[in-house]
Amino acid sequence: MGVLRCLAVPVGLAVTLLALQSVSWAQPASAQLPPDKAKQFLELLKDPGVKAWLEGQAAATVPKSEARDPVSDMLTGWEDGIRDRIETLVHAVPLVPQELARAADVMERDVNAGRPGFVVFILAALVAVGAGAEWLVRRALPKSPMKGGGQELAPRMLLTELAALLTFSLAGIGSFLAFEWPPLLRKIVLVLLLAIIAFRMLRAVLWPAIVLAAPRTFPDASGEGGEVASDKEQPVVDDGVQGFWFRRISLMAGIFLLGWVMVSIMQSLGNSAEVTQLATHLMGLGLLAAAVEVVWHRPDGVPSALKGILLTLFLIALWLLWLGGMTGLLWIGIYALVLPAVLRAVGQLVQAIAGSGRPAGAVGVVFDVLVVRGARALVIAFAVAWLAYQWRFSTLALSGSKLGERVVDGLFHAVIILVLADLAWQLSKALIDYRLRLAAEVDATGVQTGRLRTLLPIFRNVLVVFIAVVAGLTILSGLGIQILPLIAGAGILGVAIGFGSQTLVKDVLSGIFYMLDDAFRVGEYIQSGSYKGTVESFSLRSIRLRHQRGPVFTVPFGQLGAVQNMSRDWAIEKMTIRVTYDSDVELARKLIKKIGQELANAPEFAADTIEPLKMQGIDDFGEYSIVLRMKLMTRPGTQFAIKRRAYMMIKKAFEENGIKIAFPTVRVQGGGEAAAAAQQILNLQQPAPAVPG
Repeated sequence: MGVLRCLAVPVGLAVTLLALQSVSWAQPASAQLPPDKAKQFLELLKDPGVKAWLEGQAAATVPKSEARDPVSDMLTGWEDGIRDRIETLVHAVPLVPQELARAADVMERDVNAGRPGFVVFILAALVAVGAGAEWLVRRALPKSPMKGGGQELAPRMLLTELAALLTFSLAGIGSFLAFEWPPLLRKIVLVLLLAIIAFRMLRAVLWPAIVLAAPRTFPDASGEGGEVASDKEQPVVDDGVQGFWFRRISLMAGIFLLGWVMVSIMQSLGNSAEVTQLATHLMGLGLLAAAVEVVWHRPDGVPSALKGILLTLFLIALWLLWLGGMTGLLWIGIYALVLPAVLRAVGQLVQAIAGSGRPAGAVGVVFDVLVVRGARALVIAFAVAWLAYQWRFSTLALSGSKLGERVVDGLFHAVIILVLADLAWQLSKALIDYRLRLAAEVDATGVQTGRLRTLLPIFRNVLVVFIAVVAGLTILSGLGIQILPLIAGAGILGVAIGFGSQTLVKDVLSGIFYMLDDAFRVGEYIQSGSYKGTVESFSLRSIRLRHQRGPVFTVPFGQLGAVQNMSRDWAIEKMTIRVTYDSDVELARKLIKKIGQELANAPEFAADTIEPLKMQGIDDFGEYSIVLRMKLMTRPGTQFAIKRRAYMMIKKAFEENGIKIAFPTVRVQGGGEAAAAAQQILNLQQPAPAVPG
């Protein structure tokens, strides 16, 4: 309370001085406070009641000034700016006749110099000179149709039009600059001439771009457009759809250039900024009408009634944003409407132009990503730069809010960072996918590339997480958020999660060590405990095994334990066969060796056989047979087919050479009733003969 009392006197003096200053605005500057009045004022300040009142005023005034809401100030400034802009445009309406009359006088006096139509005459003469030079160039160049050409003629068409237009520009502008003109006349004629050149440039580039960026359709058997065809078939150019877009885009570009010319000339003639803005917004109504007409009459998909109404209202809202001076929001809406289509068209256009010069191999993959994604990234970067430039003049950005400026700058940086992160991810992903495809092709020829097929998908998953985390942290840093506490908090959270989910951590770490040990790869057949099958894929914590009978096992790495890999390097198959005691073992050995050579030379088994089938010798003397042991070394997984074929060939060769394959028999001795009973049992065990017919 003592502090407030001490502050009460200076605060009261300050408030009183401000009040006196406000009163002094309405009084003469020579008014002064009499000495007796000053003494009374000082005596009044010593009064306890006055001090208490001043303390209450200080307590009510200071917190109010400190508790200003930046968002409210920003919205208030936005509202005031919109209201002032609309009032300015409304007040400019009565000034239009006077401004137009004054502009006509300036035009007649300083531009035409008393000669009506002088500007039109000069412009017509310059266009005629440029057209004559262009005609000569076109005669020297090969003829290229403006419309009706296919995608294979579009690049030549574009080069021809650009060469002719360059000649027109140089001839027209050079002829005008060769003479001395009054400054105002010089500026107006140059503006008109540049508008004509820009319009012709747009039309020269637009049609080849539409042809190249259009989806390729192919004629089917009936002659109508289809979607799938071979490379030898020629694409069909839909002149109806492409002509529609060519005409509508040309119309909107013409309206835009006309507005630009009108604004430039009005400023040169001395018209006020308010009237110029009013004329600009009226010209914008023409763009709005053209855009609404496109919404309802587009030939490649007329929208439903609800969609058409929503798009129309959206376009009207964009015009109102422009009217209110909210340039930043206006361009955001325009980008949301046209930027996705522009990016698709740019990608298709770049692919069509650069398709013939695409290099092969990994360089071609990098070329595709850098050209297509790079072109799209340039479009996005240009769009963001233009939006940042326009946003400086937006009412929202100029509202005086530090928070708003920081958020806007952070969002612009975020877009650039996301574009670069997408470019890096697409480039990495394309290279990894290309290497995986190459590994699959090489693996089909017999070269071991399973390790790449195993590690590259894991590296791809880790890479996308890394790029996303780095991009996210960079964006947060650009928004003014301290990322070091976030990183420290993430570390603490990771430790807590590690203690709470030890099984998950065990699975992840076990998988890492399995990868480091190269224990298995994609496509290999492994067995671990009761699980066995072909490795199909991995995740961070588990492996997918496909059993030969179809079931899929998803096994966490922590439960695998010891792994038996049956698909690594080579496989040895041990085989046994039993022959009778009266068989020629040496002959059997020679026959088995011959069969092994035949299998090793067979086309279907030659690439898989490492060591041919051979007999190792007699393995055992059984009760009723001699056990012969054989060995076969093949590539992993191919021994089963060779083994089955070998058994078939051994049986046939043994039968042809009188070697009998032994099997267990039962011999019953005795006479009389015992023999008859045994014979009866054997007869009962034999199947009944089939009844004919």
